[in-house]
Amino acid sequence: MSNMDEIGFDSAAAVDGGESFEAVVVGGGPGGAAAAAVLAENGVETLVLERGVESGSKNVSGGLLYAEESAPYTLDGLFPGFRDEATERPVTRNYMDNLADGKVHTVDLGGVHHHDTAWCDSVLRRPMDSWVAERVHERTVEAGGGLLTGVRVNGLLREGGEIVGVTCDELDPIRADLIVAADGVNSELARDAGLMDWDEPEEWFQGVKAVVDVPPEEVNDRFGIDDDEGVARLFAGDLFEGVRGGGFLYTNRDSLSIGTVFHLDSLAAERAEPQELLDALLTHPHLGQWLPDEYDEREYSAKLVPDSKKVAHPSPHEGGLLLVGDAAGQMQAQGPIIKGMNHAVSAGGLAAEAYIEARNRRQPESAGERYERRLHDSGLYGKLRPRRYEALGRFGEREAVADAVDDLAGSRLGRLGVRVAGGVVERAFNSPFLLGALPDTRTAYATVPRVLAEELGEPVRGDNDADPPSLEERIGDLTYDTDVGNPHIELIDNSFEASGTAVTACPVSAEGFGGGCYREETVRANGDEERVVSLDTQPCVECGTCAVVADTEWTHPRGGKGVDFRQG
Repeated sequence: MSNMDEIGFDSAAAVDGGESFEAVVVGGGPGGAAAAAVLAENGVETLVLERGVESGSKNVSGGLLYAEESAPYTLDGLFPGFRDEATERPVTRNYMDNLADGKVHTVDLGGVHHHDTAWCDSVLRRPMDSWVAERVHERTVEAGGGLLTGVRVNGLLREGGEIVGVTCDELDPIRADLIVAADGVNSELARDAGLMDWDEPEEWFQGVKAVVDVPPEEVNDRFGIDDDEGVARLFAGDLFEGVRGGGFLYTNRDSLSIGTVFHLDSLAAERAEPQELLDALLTHPHLGQWLPDEYDEREYSAKLVPDSKKVAHPSPHEGGLLLVGDAAGQMQAQGPIIKGMNHAVSAGGLAAEAYIEARNRRQPESAGERYERRLHDSGLYGKLRPRRYEALGRFGEREAVADAVDDLAGSRLGRLGVRVAGGVVERAFNSPFLLGALPDTRTAYATVPRVLAEELGEPVRGDNDADPPSLEERIGDLTYDTDVGNPHIELIDNSFEASGTAVTACPVSAEGFGGGCYREETVRANGDEERVVSLDTQPCVECGTCAVVADTEWTHPRGGKGVDFRQG
């Protein structure tokens, strides 16, 4: 994006430990971009540090960007021309397809999709983030800063126990009054500050995605839409082997984003392999009507997603450090409500706003408290962690309660209720209030969708001739700049008991596959055989899954190294 001279970066001062900016934003995604834009517009000298070779090259999303009517900030409000230049299609229709026993029952999700929605567009992160980054760089340069790519921020700079800046792999420490951590779900700054951790698999989702090439005219024809329209479809039921989660399909200008999102604890418990679950969706007969005659997969990708109901931080700050977006667990996933990027934008704008007010009052140290207050007063935090979930949802997740509800849903009585009052179930899927109280159990993700399909569904018609690439081919099609001699993950305990789950849960590993990150081996020691796990970080897509399910020391690769997503 720029070199250090362009942004007035004093290399000599940096060597002496004296380089400083009023604000440092770590991460060039939507949250970081929003924070940097608002700071720069108010004359704050702001440096943005992005570890990818370009903003977006490390970022992955399912692909729907919402702009809520109630949101304090939106990307089109911050960057004129954004929707025309940086997004894919306006998503005007949203459906949920419940699949089971060769049948499908479709629920129109228009109610929840349009609730509080100013607009919703499908996006691909590499083109979107890189377009936004150019505007961010222009604005921050005018304020005396700029945007640097290929720089990995690896921790916090402290003096006397106080956070005073950041440390980097490629640069000497940089001092700042404000540090905005917008460095994603695997935020090293959030962990360094003790604000987030990777301890509990039930706090995370794992998403995998394939971007499938489809000419624009075929997208329009197959979905019955015009150039200024788009479709989102969610998939649930019996096609995912009982793993809690579901699938999605979003129309782009000249491609489809098709993927799956599962609760990580369920994925781990079932020893399910992400790429196989994705292929189960891609090859399902129901999807044949939308896939092109010649299946061509542009890119395979994966990421972890925080479950905001459980991990959104109520007080995401420490000293001069403010967390926004995934780094603060600000990803809303409540049934078919899947929103993250828009909340990151709002949080980034609110963080900048809080600092500007604190500085104007000559109380820069109060920025964190002001940011926290804005998160709560704006209603953003309430969307992420609804009180009704704390009161009802968690109760419904107790094993005895969950089992009893699931048994009832699948019973004759439950099926009778679906046949008699199927419309009530559909209305429930369109109620933001009820979805905010929904427990994360197999009932909502698998049992009810299966019963809906079996009792109310129509036969699935058509064929699907898609032949997705093998895992080896998918890895081979990705672009990497391998950091030879500097592996970014260290396997601490290689026993199968401690780290074997990574063999199946890692999206670029699989049982019996020798070309992924994690592999199972049998070794002999003192006459005994032992199952162990080995690690090769070269194919890593940097999702962070193994940090949760295996005993590792996990960091990001150095700036510009590792995987380089072209779609995202």
